[in-house]
Amino acid sequence: MATSALNLPLLPISQPMQPRTSRTTMTRKRRSRPLRAASAYALREGQSRRSHRLPCGLDLEVIAQHPPTPGPAAGRSERPPLVFVHGSFHAAWCWAEHWLPFFSRAGFSCFALSLRAQGESSVPSEAVAGTLETHTGDIADFIRKEVSFPPVLIGHSFGGLIVQQYISSLQGSEPLHPKLSGAVLVCSVPPSGNSGLVWRYLLAKPIAAVKVTLSLAAKAYANSLPLCKETFFSPQMDDELVQRYQDLMKESSKLPLFDLRKLNASLPVPCVPNSTLDVLVMGASNDFIVDAEGLSETAKFYNVQPVCVEGLAHDIMLDCSWQKGAEVILYWLDKLAATFI
Repeated sequence: MATSALNLPLLPISQPMQPRTSRTTMTRKRRSRPLRAASAYALREGQSRRSHRLPCGLDLEVIAQHPPTPGPAAGRSERPPLVFVHGSFHAAWCWAEHWLPFFSRAGFSCFALSLRAQGESSVPSEAVAGTLETHTGDIADFIRKEVSFPPVLIGHSFGGLIVQQYISSLQGSEPLHPKLSGAVLVCSVPPSGNSGLVWRYLLAKPIAAVKVTLSLAAKAYANSLPLCKETFFSPQMDDELVQRYQDLMKESSKLPLFDLRKLNASLPVPCVPNSTLDVLVMGASNDFIVDAEGLSETAKFYNVQPVCVEGLAHDIMLDCSWQKGAEVILYWLDKLAATFI
């Protein structure tokens, strides 16, 4: 999803005793297999779904869509592949709905990943899906093995924070991960994490803060259509469509993406001085989760001007005016592609 969850105090959880039977092993094996959603997302025309096997043995769901005709679109130069990374409570389907068809028609090969324990990807035996490092490593493994040209990495909300961690790994004479052609951060959690977002809400908008807490930390969005709509979408969004996306969100997240306490203790992400990577930082004027100050923080971190798209909410790729955000990115990609000529 792409949404940030809150860094709220967590109660200590005692470690359960391991039973001295083979049931533990059986349970771990069962949990490490791909878990299918009760009603898997129905692919659009031209899309395919497959699994990418990680070195650890887990599988990541991949939804792909390629241009309808081979080669670059008419009048356009060679296009880098696009790899999409979702945030909390979402999976690859959130990109497949609108943006994969849009960008594939523009001549881009598109790949949307479901992170560990999200969508139809495998579920690890741990209490959370992973860390910034494990999620980043999974994406790098996919790019290294299945993408032939340096892609543009596009991340939304907490997926944007994962993309930032990936960017930080590209510094130095021996980059940790495969290089990129560019990166797009969409309504991204800023480099310092979501703590600042939460405190600003608590001090300036206490009612909104309570709603965010209920919606995300307590997952109340899953059982309240109005709260789900207010958290992720514009007021004009059709309720039946919100209901459909709400159902997909409930099926998407088998485990939390992160242990938020450990995540925030590890932030900010490492800085990237003198980086030559092109980065687009884009937000939404009606974002209920990532505010203007959070958007500005991310833009300053990468020394770029942020783009705030008017009339859109946090789930910019699913909202009723999703084309606005897609067109901003396409314009930026067209300028980026000109550098490859």
